[in-house]
Amino acid sequence: MHNLKRINENGAVSGSLIAIILLGILFLAAGSAAIWAYSNYTEQKTNVDGKIDLAVAEARKEQADIESAKFAEREKEPNRQFVGPDDYGRLTFDYPKTWSVYIAQDVTEGGTYESYLNPVTAPPVSDKQQFSLRVTIEQTDYDKVIKQYDARIKKGDLRSGGFSANGNSGIRFDGNFTKDIRGAAVILKIRDKTVTLRTDADTFKPDFENIIKTINFNQ
Repeated sequence: MHNLKRINENGAVSGSLIAIILLGILFLAAGSAAIWAYSNYTEQKTNVDGKIDLAVAEARKEQADIESAKFAEREKEPNRQFVGPDDYGRLTFDYPKTWSVYIAQDVTEGGTYESYLNPVTAPPVSDKQQFSLRVTIEQTDYDKVIKQYDARIKKGDLRSGGFSANGNSGIRFDGNFTKDIRGAAVILKIRDKTVTLRTDADTFKPDFENIIKTINFNQ
């Protein structure tokens, strides 16, 4: 009887101990799960916050770039008027006031008229240097000047099409003029001379399109 009571007491003690141990394990597991869940939440929140901050920064930069571009365009207004030599047909067109004009060739005694336009300052002239606009008026037959582009058209470097502005007609070329120059050019006949206006990079094409719309000269 005494032994049976002891067994029952031992059994009760062992059962309680097991229950306590199981509860402890469950508590530790729940605690670990809670810690893991909080850590995961914190990590996810950090990632989301980072993505939001990045999106906000990108949006601000994009808006700043847009405003900067608008400001740059506004600064070009009002346009100035380019006026070529009277003896060479008095070529005129409008160009951004933020551009500089460099006249490279004096034609007081004849020859080829050369002028270069570029934002702010005009760099040294070379065949490889890209200019916003090159203006050439030469004492060469119009058809002969056009023929100089035939080889590049056949190779596919250039494509040609008609051009007209203010009642003056000519031809337009777009594409690669050399390995360093990719842009557009319009060529027109002025009396016994030929005028070429060319932009040397696609970057300047929007301004070029506006410029060639205003081309005029004395017939």
